[in-house]
Amino acid sequence: MRALFRSYALFLAWIVSVAATGGSLFLSEVMGYPPCRLCWFQRICMYPLVLLLGRAAIRGDRGITGYALPLTFIGGLISAYHYAEQKIPGLAAMTPCTAGVPCDQDFLNWFGFITIPLLALIAFILITLLLILAGKPVEAE
Repeated sequence: MRALFRSYALFLAWIVSVAATGGSLFLSEVMGYPPCRLCWFQRICMYPLVLLLGRAAIRGDRGITGYALPLTFIGGLISAYHYAEQKIPGLAAMTPCTAGVPCDQDFLNWFGFITIPLLALIAFILITLLLILAGKPVEAE
């Protein structure tokens, strides 16, 4: 079972990146939520993963891990900081967004804690875990 899951890890990582990219485009283009500066930085890390992981999944290229992991780490750190800025009142006052949409504004707040940066963070964590799993050689069981 583990070998089967490992063999589809690249494909699953690609699916997560497609869902995250589609979700961000839906929220901004359909729902009309303007992205803040930190959201743009997260998008810069997520959007290339759709192409990189899609190509790697098609070709079975497990070497993509070394190229994609830096994007997931950087994007995850930005997402974690953005979420902290939304949930810790003093943090937003220390480094305010001076232009455009304020970074501490919640357009989406499900159950009092699920926000757009948290969803991005979850996507980056899932992709990171799947890439780490995909980087290991597939063992025959």
